[in-house]
Amino acid sequence: MKKKLTTVLALGLACTAMLAGCGGGTTETQPQTIAEPTSAAETETAAETAEPTGAQELTFVLNNEPDSLDPSYTSNSFASPFITNLFEGLVTYDENGELAPGNAESWEANEDMTVYTFHLREGLKWSDGSPLTAQDYVYSALHVMTPATTAQYVNMMTDYIVNGQEYYDGTAAVEDVGVKALDDNTIQYTLKQPTPFFADVASMWVYAPVQEATVEANGDKWSTAADTYVSNGPFKVSEINMGESVVLTKNENYWNAENVTLEKLTFRYILDLSTALTAYENGEVDGVRNIPAGDIARLKAEGAGTHTANIYGTVYYNFNCQAEPYNNPLVRKALNLAIDRESLINNVAQVDAQPAYSILAPGYVMDGKDILEGRSDFELSPNADVEAAQAALAEAGYPGGEGFPTVQLSFYSDDTVKKVAEAIKEMWETNLGISVEVTSAEWAVFYSAVQSGDYEVAAMGWSADYINPMSFLPLLSTDNVLNTTSYSNAEYDALVEQVKVESDPAKFAELVNQADAVASSEYPVMPLYYKADTYLLKDYVTGVYMDSSAHLFFKNAKVSK
Repeated sequence: MKKKLTTVLALGLACTAMLAGCGGGTTETQPQTIAEPTSAAETETAAETAEPTGAQELTFVLNNEPDSLDPSYTSNSFASPFITNLFEGLVTYDENGELAPGNAESWEANEDMTVYTFHLREGLKWSDGSPLTAQDYVYSALHVMTPATTAQYVNMMTDYIVNGQEYYDGTAAVEDVGVKALDDNTIQYTLKQPTPFFADVASMWVYAPVQEATVEANGDKWSTAADTYVSNGPFKVSEINMGESVVLTKNENYWNAENVTLEKLTFRYILDLSTALTAYENGEVDGVRNIPAGDIARLKAEGAGTHTANIYGTVYYNFNCQAEPYNNPLVRKALNLAIDRESLINNVAQVDAQPAYSILAPGYVMDGKDILEGRSDFELSPNADVEAAQAALAEAGYPGGEGFPTVQLSFYSDDTVKKVAEAIKEMWETNLGISVEVTSAEWAVFYSAVQSGDYEVAAMGWSADYINPMSFLPLLSTDNVLNTTSYSNAEYDALVEQVKVESDPAKFAELVNQADAVASSEYPVMPLYYKADTYLLKDYVTGVYMDSSAHLFFKNAKVSK
């Protein structure tokens, strides 16, 4: 059974979560619990006392190549293993799933939560040994908000920071933007409106610093070669072998380098899951990011090093809501009703997951209760409701599937995703009497088409970038850069704007549920299941952990062969 993610709403929403006795109209924030320890973390209690032996080197297999290793540019989850270990922002997540100090040793917000001040650790350095100061954070924020950067997460700054959008549009000057270095060790963000969850937002890698010297000297090529790749996290880049591997080594200039034991971390690309598993079982590699679905049960039974983490995320399919006939909610409803989620989970993907009826995942808990507990299932169920699906399609004008155009169902190259797409094709053809054509492409090509709206129905998924429903809600907001469905609903947009600023916990939960109901009842996506994530790691490796955004951290790793 999946454990619920837990979250202490106090950091963002309840005044009682603030440290007492703070004067001067400011509130000092405590670390926030965002997730119960994953099964992997629970088995890592020996990591603290494990004695490293032998070479402190690991080879870990990745099954997809990212579109970039630049934290100011990419939002691609395939970049996560790199950026998570090469960079550290103001705040981070620890092995217990708590929001924890990163480059910032402390921070506070003013009374109305529109000004956040972060205090950097003394003596921070870049991987090349040069000083890292608050001004680097200012430069990085402005770099993200510069159109030429084409930052995929730009809205995570422009939506929040005073004059961020205006600076992006060219109508505000640098000095007008709400990001200031008060001194070398103090960075301050002034926000457009009260944002109780801004510390969570600041954990995203788009808020990580990038070094001005290398960016300005090398342009967008700075992150493509080891000799120009400058970072500030526990590791640095030593080699980039395009299409083969990226080699990371310990960053001796990291502020906590004395507690980083691992000397070398090689991320090796093996795109085929079966080939990757064979390499693992033959002892050629120490870990694998993704596992063939059909092998998970066996590997668990054999005690082969499976680690499962509960993820605040959802697997779903996008509908292009502007394209005929998917601009009709009844069509989208019919397609949703016609699939058997239980079969997809148990027989096809073979994952430990629960059926999803909304893009918004459960797991945000207030006062011991998930805020989504008891919500509607939006007429969906674990199994296909063929009669209701056919009725919805007939009401949309396609009785028995007559006249319905061939569905173009696209997905990115991945063994499990392929199996799921093929199963959905069969369900739709059998249950609705329609024709479906399935196509695939490598991630970069596939996602470019999705971003440009050049698709009909497309395989997608979302793992929260920070643990708050606001990490999901923008996915369906009109004109939001993260909205790749072209869904638009003015009532939903208005509710999301209210959620953003609501500091009362009960009202916050109420508004989230209202927004969810508005969008989910129009079926802008086809939710499949809520995520759990399983990876492989040899039992002689301890200290590696995954947070509930599916980011893998190797900074505490130890090898004891």
